[in-house]
Amino acid sequence: ADLWSLLPSLPLSSSFSLSPSSVLGLGALASITAYWLVTRPRPMRPPCDLKAQSVAVNVSEARRSAILKDDTLLEFYYDDTRTAYDMFQRGLMISGSGPCLGFRKPGQPYEWISYTEVAEQAQVLGSGLLAKGCQPNPEQFVGIYAQNRPEWIISELACYTYSMAVVPLYDTLGLEAMVHILNLAEISVVICDREEKAASLLENKEKGTTPKLSCLVLFNDFSQAFVERAKSCEVEVLKLEQLMVSWGFAVCRCLNLICPLCFFCSFHFSFFSQGSFEIQQDDVSISYLPLAHMFERMIQVSMFCYGARVGFYQGDISLLMDDIKTLKPTFFPVVPRLLNRIYDKILGSVTSPFRRALLNYAVKRKQAELSSGVVRNNSLWDKLVFNKIQESLGGNLRFALTASAPISPAVLSFLRATLGCLIFEGYGQTECTAGCTFSMPGDCSTGHVGAPLPCAMVKVVDIPEMNYYAKNGEGEICIRGPSVFRGYLRDPEKTAEALDSDGWLHSGDVGQWLQNGTLRIIDRKKHIFKLAQGEYIAPEKIENVYMRCVPVLQVFVHGDSLQSYLIGIVVPDPEVFVDWAKDRGFVGSYEELCQNPDVKKAVLEDMSAVGREARLNSFEQVKDLYLHPEMFSVANGLLTPTLKSRRADIRRHFQEQISSMYSKKAN
Repeated sequence: ADLWSLLPSLPLSSSFSLSPSSVLGLGALASITAYWLVTRPRPMRPPCDLKAQSVAVNVSEARRSAILKDDTLLEFYYDDTRTAYDMFQRGLMISGSGPCLGFRKPGQPYEWISYTEVAEQAQVLGSGLLAKGCQPNPEQFVGIYAQNRPEWIISELACYTYSMAVVPLYDTLGLEAMVHILNLAEISVVICDREEKAASLLENKEKGTTPKLSCLVLFNDFSQAFVERAKSCEVEVLKLEQLMVSWGFAVCRCLNLICPLCFFCSFHFSFFSQGSFEIQQDDVSISYLPLAHMFERMIQVSMFCYGARVGFYQGDISLLMDDIKTLKPTFFPVVPRLLNRIYDKILGSVTSPFRRALLNYAVKRKQAELSSGVVRNNSLWDKLVFNKIQESLGGNLRFALTASAPISPAVLSFLRATLGCLIFEGYGQTECTAGCTFSMPGDCSTGHVGAPLPCAMVKVVDIPEMNYYAKNGEGEICIRGPSVFRGYLRDPEKTAEALDSDGWLHSGDVGQWLQNGTLRIIDRKKHIFKLAQGEYIAPEKIENVYMRCVPVLQVFVHGDSLQSYLIGIVVPDPEVFVDWAKDRGFVGSYEELCQNPDVKKAVLEDMSAVGREARLNSFEQVKDLYLHPEMFSVANGLLTPTLKSRRADIRRHFQEQISSMYSKKAN
């Protein structure tokens, strides 16, 4: 219309006239222009100035979110939503009979349990727990020892409904830790998924090490022999449905709504109130990260608050990608190890020089859009190049959240372009309810973990022995605010180590403030050690550098004060290692190559080159390594359920190889 209105004012000669084809051409141009104006990608509007994402406050040089109007930290967003129980009730009000928890059988579509059904089952199960002697107060602890599945959440909500506290247990705790937790929390009832797990708890009871244990509730069927065995040591065994039907309905009581879990709310509303982003009722999350840890628990509580859905994987990590394709999640909580695998898979699938050049060009074009604030999955490059990548994750992703460990800036930037969705990076720990900093919506920069959330103040304090000083914007990261825990259960000594007299939680991580007000994690205080010559070593920082090496899947850096140099345990990537070695003239199976000293030397040279590029000091480079053909995993006890290295266990497991490497160098 605007083009046509200009036509009368054009200086046309008397001999000039518009032909019908010209009129049609101008009409087409006008239509195309109008369509482009309506459909052109619009940049995301960040909730604050991305050049100043945090603000200094007059409290020991701390900083807080620039989203806040003043120094008052956010505790609640909705005045009537102050506990985890309240958050689920809000989702129930929004969704009602809408889907809540999803599960599937092999090769089948997802089946869904509605919000109404979940709430009813939780209330009945909670009543059943009361009938078994549990008390409706925050000092009552109930154990849950199971893989992620709908019954886990129903059991948790049953406890919250009657103000009881949940104590998650998991396989890799080990016998000693399991016994300590059961006794410390005086747990009498544990809810399990399988007979095998319940049997391990029963063993402790038989030995007399867990005298309070009196009831085991199982999701799955169990043998009569197990019932008799439990009965002989005064432990009752019940099926979950049996507890609900026989006891829950019989003694269903009034709900006790005093649930002491406000930490969840302050974190949740801090993250999901950052202006241009929020969870919607039709969002779907995939649950596969351990529910025994705060990260996954916070994700699910947040989804429930908005009436969204959570679908559970089948329990087999090898089937996760099939579960994702079937579920088609919009939200993907993830850890860097998995993102690294996705990144490697994408690059490994591009074999020809032309396709690699096309991929690189398409990534650069998408990254240019990201730098202007445009996040989308419907561009020409998405349709031509990235479509299959996005379909492998269900094709519906709106956002992903990575936490638990640092991620390479190159990997993060690449995946933001190829996946066509928001990817947030966060930092925190269980003691501050999962997160204290998150990257801002609209910020596509990498190499940092974002600014403080509105629920937290963050500061850095001096670490003189590592030459980090707060005056330079570097030091140990400390957190204060309503999301910070009050202390460890019945352990004042460890509480005093973590929380100082002013309420600051000391994280043990080393951070650096950047000019835009975001925080970069640069080191680790908790795992540092000295070499014989007095140099301080932060092994996790070095491991993160070596993870960039093509043949390296996992790496563990070791050293101690009696030695003058570092050594490493390396698990080569089975998907690329054989081809990588073949390109360098080495032939053999994966296991044979791991035993080849010349291959080991080549891997060490590659790691040293990457270390030099990352500006590692000479004393930070490993001088020898052992190639191990089996991955560190939760199953073999070398990784925690959040996929972090169990450093003490790895040292013990490889003590023979460690001693051999040091003795060889000494000779």
